[in-house]
Formats: sequence, structure tokens, C-alpha cells
Amino acid sequence: MTTREVFDEIAPGWYSFRHHSIFRTELEEMAGRWRRGRLVNVGCGHGADFIPFKDSFELHGVDFSRGMLENAVKYSRKFRFSVSLVAADADNLPFLSDTFDWAIAIATYHHIKDREDRLLAFRELYRVLRPGGEAFITVWNRRQPRFWLKSGDAMVPWQAGDRTIHRYYHLFTYGELKKTAQRAGFEVVKISPESSYKFPFRTFSRNICLLVRKQKPS
Repeated sequence: MTTREVFDEIAPGWYSFRHHSIFRTELEEMAGRWRRGRLVNVGCGHGADFIPFKDSFELHGVDFSRGMLENAVKYSRKFRFSVSLVAADADNLPFLSDTFDWAIAIATYHHIKDREDRLLAFRELYRVLRPGGEAFITVWNRRQPRFWLKSGDAMVPWQAGDRTIHRYYHLFTYGELKKTAQRAGFEVVKISPESSYKFPFRTFSRNICLLVRKQKPS
């Protein structure tokens, strides 16, 4: 199965399993930081990550899975917010350059298999942001304990009825994620573990959270 087919298959179960964002604290912080404007959610899935932005932002969502987008429509109706949704790949965003004030990409880029395609996706994000715009990104951390014996990629099982489906993950390190963002042109504002991670060394966090900015021309 292709990655797109995998997410079409898991979409109905994912809607119930991850009904609320696990990054609610971080996203509420971003909503307070950004306050208002046009926001794009790259890899929006079923739409749970829109909630902190639903009252003050113009919302746009992109996902390559039509199954996920169908659930995003359902989710937006349930929680009463308006969003424009489009099916597209993260490395080929269907928007003009300098379109959005802000962006989020929650658990998106670690599902892209090829290194150059991941870089292209970051460059696409850079392209569609306006100068001065920021993006909040999360990916899985390669150094989290359950992946210590893995190389840099993992197939993670998902149970769909009596079938086991495997999802592809590229496991980022802090250094790799920062370097990829910088190669795409971004200024790195902050890189850190998820807020729920309480240990003193960030190395072993489950997720890596990245805040980047598209610099204004000098």
C-alpha cells in the first residue's frame, strides 16, 4: 500500500482515536502568539489541530488523504468552524507564494519517505508563507526510547478491524530537523520537546517541536 492508501484506510478509526489534539497546549500558545490571520494546516488529517485557531483565524487545510479530509469536514461541522480544505501533497502545495501568515504541520513530515522530498516539502512551506510568517512543526524523535534499536525509519502498526496496517515514519533527530528547516531557508526560532515531556534532557522526548520564521527581505 502507498502511504496515501494507508491513511485513507485508517481515517475512520483515527477520527475516534485522536479526537482531540495532543498538542493542544502548544497550539494554544501559537494562537496567542499569532492572534489572527490566514493559517494553513499542512497534513491537517481530520482537523483536530484547528481548534485553538477556529475563532480568530482564516483556516485552510491540506492533506493527501481524501479519507482524512472527509473526516475533517465532519469534524469542522461538529465543532462549528469554517475551513477551506484541499487534497494535495505537502511537497506540491496548491497555493501562490506568500499566501499565508502562519502555518502548522503536526506529525506530517515524518511520513515523507525520501530525504529530498522532505526538503522539498519544507521549501514549499517556506514558499507559501509571507515574509515574517511563522510555522509550528512537530515530528517524531529518533532518540525516543522505543526506537533506540531502529536505524532512521520505522513501520508502525495500526489495527483496523482484523487487519494490521503499517504506517511509515521517518525518525528525525533534533539536528536533522533543524538542518532541514535551515536548508529550506527558515530561521529557527525555537526547537524543543513537547510540553508534556518533563525530563531534563530533551534528547529522549517522543516528539520534536519546531518554530520557524520566514525572514523579511533586508
